[in-house]
Amino acid sequence: MPKQKTHAPQVRKGQGGVALSRERFCARLRERFADPSFETAAGSLERILEIAWNNYHEYRKSPRRRKAGQGFADPDYPLPVEWLETRAQIQSAQARQADPASPDRVLLVCASARNDQTCPGEMSKTYRLTQIAQEVLHQERAAVDLLDLSHLTAEYGRQILPCKACVSTAMPLCHWPCSCYPNHAMGQVNDWMNELYPRWAAAHGVMIVTPVYWYQAPSVLKLMMDRLVCADGGNPDPTTTQLKHPDLAKQLELSGWHYPRHLAGRAFAIVVHGDAAGAENLRRMLGDWLSDMHLVAAGRAAQLDRYLGYYEPYATSHDALDDDRALQEEVRNAARSLVSTIGALRKGLKQTDEKLADPRPK
Repeated sequence: MPKQKTHAPQVRKGQGGVALSRERFCARLRERFADPSFETAAGSLERILEIAWNNYHEYRKSPRRRKAGQGFADPDYPLPVEWLETRAQIQSAQARQADPASPDRVLLVCASARNDQTCPGEMSKTYRLTQIAQEVLHQERAAVDLLDLSHLTAEYGRQILPCKACVSTAMPLCHWPCSCYPNHAMGQVNDWMNELYPRWAAAHGVMIVTPVYWYQAPSVLKLMMDRLVCADGGNPDPTTTQLKHPDLAKQLELSGWHYPRHLAGRAFAIVVHGDAAGAENLRRMLGDWLSDMHLVAAGRAAQLDRYLGYYEPYATSHDALDDDRALQEEVRNAARSLVSTIGALRKGLKQTDEKLADPRPK
């Protein structure tokens, strides 16, 4: 075991300034209004720029707050309204998930960034495989929540903002749900994760269907993965750290942090496909990630890595999927295995290592 410190370590600083001058800030914001059609509203735009600059200069990150209320260490501490609303949605989702009378719910993730409504001009093979899985899940009477991550590239204003790695300062500084966003001072708003956290919480099982992009997970999937770090040990009470005070978070962690696993016990299945390399490695990494969050791997058939049109032209890759009936059936089996595992878990199936003490806790 590592030696316990008797005091909180020093908070390290010195990475350099990132503040913009007024001129640079306004120039950067004007880039959002480059279309000549905005010239007709030049006067109004100047007023907007003035307000935006003042909000940035004064760092008005969370201008709308209210007292935390009951259930928090400091009920009078003002927390961002957006965070409290997301927390309430998560709690409602968890209540639905825990209701034994509710249907089996599967969060089905299409993790390709490709969408026929934008530059590629053609749907992804991932989306087609997702549709095959969805059909089986419906046949198995599961309630399916289809999460198509290609909306990050194809839908106006849809975004997942990057993780800032608060957890690496101290685990309690990483809040469940994430409190880094929205940051109104920085224009970091419209964060999709505020909707996705409750969707994960509501699920009894998760099925991820993904391609390989340059030996790795697509960026749209990796963004979501990173932002789910708060589900694995995240602090559900930001009043204990007065939101983002690193010294308080360090003291709290060193006093003995219990690392709550907010999504533990949900089942998972993985389908990874590639065209030349990387499928097996990505399947393993995704399995490790989900297992590390204490999700439960479904049966042997539920983790799959395959190649489509191996070293063949991309132009005919959809034809390769048409011809690969074995892969199509393997995807169906992965969905069936997931539903079977969900049923067993909801009936009280215990994992064989559930009572083992972890000799190397986080």
